[in-house]
Amino acid sequence: MRIRSAAVFSVFSIGILMFPSHFLATADGPVLPNAQVTPGAINPAVTQGNIGETICVLGYTKTIRPPSSYTTALKKSQLRTLPYSSYGSTDTKLFEEDHLIPLELGGNPTSPKNLWPEPWSGTSGARLKDRLENKLHLMVCSHQITLKIAQKAIATNWFIAYGKYLS
Repeated sequence: MRIRSAAVFSVFSIGILMFPSHFLATADGPVLPNAQVTPGAINPAVTQGNIGETICVLGYTKTIRPPSSYTTALKKSQLRTLPYSSYGSTDTKLFEEDHLIPLELGGNPTSPKNLWPEPWSGTSGARLKDRLENKLHLMVCSHQITLKIAQKAIATNWFIAYGKYLS
């Protein structure tokens, strides 16, 4: 079935499914951020040339991670406004305030364009994306792929990237 809208789509083994909503969520499918609200933002201090002194250093992300007071306040605000209010819950415990481009891949630590309330529930929620983040980080730091390729893959559609890099 094809629905005309500016909806986000995802590819599953049964074909292309399109949903006329502000985000994509299915019982077992991924939840993707609205690209208009959360397109991803990079940290200009991290470049391909300095990954050995930044993201590939053990403990680096702890030095730039924003305080939970900042991310919790942002999460509460986001869950009260579109597109994320359409999640149907404002219970912050059900969501991780996630960096679309993770800190370990040079994502901007504080930009609202890089932070979104990602649901914990389902088999394709935050925990699945975390596995992809770790894999891409290892690949960048071992020079199997470039930082830009990893950033683009995860920001464009992390679920498709998961299939490509972890299948």
